[in-house]
Amino acid sequence: MQVDFHYYATYAAAGFAGFTPAEMREIAEGAALIDFFNAAYLVKIGGPTEAATTQFQLDLADMTLNRQGIQEITQIWSSFHFLPGDLYAEVKGTRWYRRKYRLICNTNSDLLVKTVELAKGRAPMVMGIAMHVLADTWAHRYFAGTPSLVINNTNRYFYEEMPDGTQKQVKFKHALGVPDDPDRGFYINSPYQSNERSIMNLGHGRAGHFPDYSFAVYSYLPAWGGYGKIRKDNPSDFYHAFGQMIHALKYLRGEIPEFKKDTYDFEAFAPYDQRIREIIRRRQLWASDDWKQLGEEVFGEEIPDFQADRHQEEYMTSRDHGNTWLGQFILGALRQKRMVTEEIAASGNPLAGKTLYLTGSSVQLQRDALSKADAEDVRKAGSAEQGKGAKDQ
Repeated sequence: MQVDFHYYATYAAAGFAGFTPAEMREIAEGAALIDFFNAAYLVKIGGPTEAATTQFQLDLADMTLNRQGIQEITQIWSSFHFLPGDLYAEVKGTRWYRRKYRLICNTNSDLLVKTVELAKGRAPMVMGIAMHVLADTWAHRYFAGTPSLVINNTNRYFYEEMPDGTQKQVKFKHALGVPDDPDRGFYINSPYQSNERSIMNLGHGRAGHFPDYSFAVYSYLPAWGGYGKIRKDNPSDFYHAFGQMIHALKYLRGEIPEFKKDTYDFEAFAPYDQRIREIIRRRQLWASDDWKQLGEEVFGEEIPDFQADRHQEEYMTSRDHGNTWLGQFILGALRQKRMVTEEIAASGNPLAGKTLYLTGSSVQLQRDALSKADAEDVRKAGSAEQGKGAKDQ
């Protein structure tokens, strides 16, 4: 998904879930910042690069695709953009194929429940991290956050279902600086590389940004599916993502006691249901204006445009990074990356490594950050137990 959904739609979801306007903005900022928080961003502010939640093309171009390089890539993309759907999926094939197959992203997984629960009791921007991960499971399902030709490649059989019911072949081409053109069915993608673990075969790169567009309904023949037809209905998926975010956010706000799989709070936005469906179906590359207009009308507040650098100055000038907006975001990102990495490792899959890599001068900062996070978790758990004990008495 793009900033239109991660920021403006998430802002609206937080409002429908009952958060205040200030909290709505922080949740939406946390969700949107995931796509901008790369190593260069962290170097600029003096933060630990291990907290990076994305990689830009230049970042990936500099990667060495050895064992450690693949693990670092997989840690980022599987943790924040392509959350694995079933780490223990049964599939025939070689061991290396099985490992990659088990990283295919899908919705309503055990890892999604753990992701949402991990954000419980956290600051709003950390809740936003969970909302980004949740939303991306819908847009990115059937692709994997690790380089793999056999999992992520597309071929000439890639058809879009048009609004009039006809099918139109999607034309992909690698051309820098050329925008996608829905009217012509022309989209930019990464170039074909026969090397199984080429960086060009990461995520949905071979399908370009097409899977991120809410209007897209398409069919293709992935090798991992035995070249059987897979149909992806983004209008339905984005609609469910919106409803699931509201359910998750109500859990995080404390309104409901449990986050459940396959549960969607469509009732919360029932008066605006048709309007939201129309926004999602509209054939446009960016739906930011539509989501923004909806949010402002429903909640009566002007929605500021997203600024990826809005909290940098506070972090860079503070003597207590941990209590700044970005400091809390960094801790949330480290928790999420560590949780997913260790869950993948526990399944017997080495593609993400065993834990977060500790490199360079940021080693002690990262260790201190995670130690502080762990200490806070223990303190909160102790307080909860004391509260429970008092109630029991």
